[in-house]
Amino acid sequence: MRHTGRMAKKLTQSQKRMVGAAVVVQLVVGLLTLRDISRRPADRVRGPKWLWRIAGTANTSGSAAYWLIGRKR
Repeated sequence: MRHTGRMAKKLTQSQKRMVGAAVVVQLVVGLLTLRDISRRPADRVRGPKWLWRIAGTANTSGSAAYWLIGRKR
């Protein structure tokens, strides 16, 4: 049987662990961000809360932006 194009490369065990760890970190950071947004009054958040919920769960940099920019002290 002939394969056209590139064949998918299998991940090593250490690569699988790194991907798994990255997924766990993203989930934890996203959940902490959502919890903070839910508990924080709207007047203590820069911009609409719904926008920060989307950005905070989309990726780790969105969560970092919320923690660094989106919260009023």
